[in-house]
Amino acid sequence: MSRDRRRFLTGAGAVGLAGLAGCVGGFGNEGGAEYQIGTVYATGGLGDDSFNDMAKQGLDEAEGEFDIGLDKREPETEGEFGSAQSQFAESGEYELVNCIGYAQAEALSENAPAYPDQDFILVDEVVEEDNVRSYVFDEPAGSFQVGHLAGLLTDREFAAGDGETNPDANVVGFVGATQTPLIESFEAGFRAGVEHANEDARVVSSYTGVFTDTSAGQQAARSMYQNEDADIVFHAAGRTGIGVFQAAKDEGRFAIGVDDDQSISNDDFADVILASMVKRVDSAVYSAIESVVNDEFTGGEAEQLGLEEDGVIAKYGDTLGDEIPDDIKTQLEESRQAIIDGEIDVPTEL
Repeated sequence: MSRDRRRFLTGAGAVGLAGLAGCVGGFGNEGGAEYQIGTVYATGGLGDDSFNDMAKQGLDEAEGEFDIGLDKREPETEGEFGSAQSQFAESGEYELVNCIGYAQAEALSENAPAYPDQDFILVDEVVEEDNVRSYVFDEPAGSFQVGHLAGLLTDREFAAGDGETNPDANVVGFVGATQTPLIESFEAGFRAGVEHANEDARVVSSYTGVFTDTSAGQQAARSMYQNEDADIVFHAAGRTGIGVFQAAKDEGRFAIGVDDDQSISNDDFADVILASMVKRVDSAVYSAIESVVNDEFTGGEAEQLGLEEDGVIAKYGDTLGDEIPDDIKTQLEESRQAIIDGEIDVPTEL
């Protein structure tokens, strides 16, 4: 939405503002900037060292490059997404509203047609409206890569940092947050990667039901380490996953992070984080803002970001990466290229 056609936007079908007060903070943007950008974060908010914080990295990068003002909402429940989105749209002051997370799709499906002159982006789900650009990632392919890593390590003696494997057990684990198709797709890719490396390995999984409870993540992972003798646990659980790292450190085993390079964002646990399945939400947010600034924003499209586009990356841990054997890294590069070339078909669901 260009500044010369910015106007007050209304729509009878919009999700209303009632009940929002006190949930996501006051309203008002940073005046004086040429472009105003609003962001509605996923539940859990900033400080998750994962998904939301990756979005913020993209915003911070854009703020350093362009004359933009930033405003944000951090809903505490999914029921607040619609009101947070429509607050931005009602004001008529924002060139772009970023909706971070698949759970915002339902609300945006109502708000986007109700505010046709407001441009939106949606991360992790697709809304087919002319004023919405959707960004989706190939999480199964990225998860396959870290599953391949886990499968190759679990049946060999490997010690680095504060962790070590028990090759006699041959077990790895997955901790998810909500048991939804998106999070299950992480597990599906991870399982396929483990099997590709090691048909004899066993994968155990658990869902905590929440993205914000580190104690739940710690409990789920500790059970895998202690009761199942798991060597490595991969999480797709937002801030809950920080508890997985704590359990790995307590038990002298390994973990794999998600979304961000969590060996850096959670450097207290760098000695047990083998790698992270990095999801470049920051790149999606930055490129959307760049397109607005360059008057090139196009809605009604979905952009797929996979291995070939570096939208998902198996990023070795900042501390432990150099300890991972070169032959394993070579095999991961080979499987990455095989996925890109279509020689490996990665499942997207369990």
